[in-house]
Amino acid sequence: MTNSKGRLYGIGVGPGDPELLTLKAYRLLKSASVVAYQSADDRPSVARSIVASYLNDRQIEVPFHFPRALDPYQAKPLYDKAVIPIADHLAAGHDVVVLCEGDPLFYGSFMYLFTRFAHQYETEVVPGVSSPMACASAIGIPLSYRNDIFSVLPATLSSEVLATQLVNADAAAIIKLSRHFAKVRDVLQKLGLMTRARYIERATMAEQRIVALDEVDADRVPYFSMILVPSNVQL
Repeated sequence: MTNSKGRLYGIGVGPGDPELLTLKAYRLLKSASVVAYQSADDRPSVARSIVASYLNDRQIEVPFHFPRALDPYQAKPLYDKAVIPIADHLAAGHDVVVLCEGDPLFYGSFMYLFTRFAHQYETEVVPGVSSPMACASAIGIPLSYRNDIFSVLPATLSSEVLATQLVNADAAAIIKLSRHFAKVRDVLQKLGLMTRARYIERATMAEQRIVALDEVDADRVPYFSMILVPSNVQL
């Protein structure tokens, strides 16, 4: 066992298609002795499933779980506890590669590791293809032109805030839909944006679906779904 500290790598594994992994992320993943990933107890890790074919049985796998939708004060002690196994490997001198869906620092779980470990261990972040870009490519629409203001809006915001932000943006991606879909669709309808908006779920995955907003069952919208409101510019 070495006395030197391990290095921490946060690699973006993209939105779902394993071929969208960057060459750098692939190299680090293949050489990693320890691979960590977010995984709830009741379902498999999406990030791991994306790169499953690149893993080997000699690698140590460290699943961890960050509960969602918690108040920051409630979440902190739970997050502190969840990362202890990763800290142990780093302290023992093992490099750890952490998988993150999309991009590690764009609404990614890796940011919680970054804020806890970057001051203690050498840390490197490898960007990944983020979901808004993947969705735009899958649907086949340009998101924004020239000096357009592009906004990323969590569907968890109130109807009033969503409406204000959409009015002030030239183009937008609305994420974290799930149970908030009906609210978002109602806002888009009131703003006259239904004809511009596009809905997609599980972009680049085998189960990808692109559906008209008025045909979406609001009770069956998955977490991995998005509404894009592209620029209204025509060139």
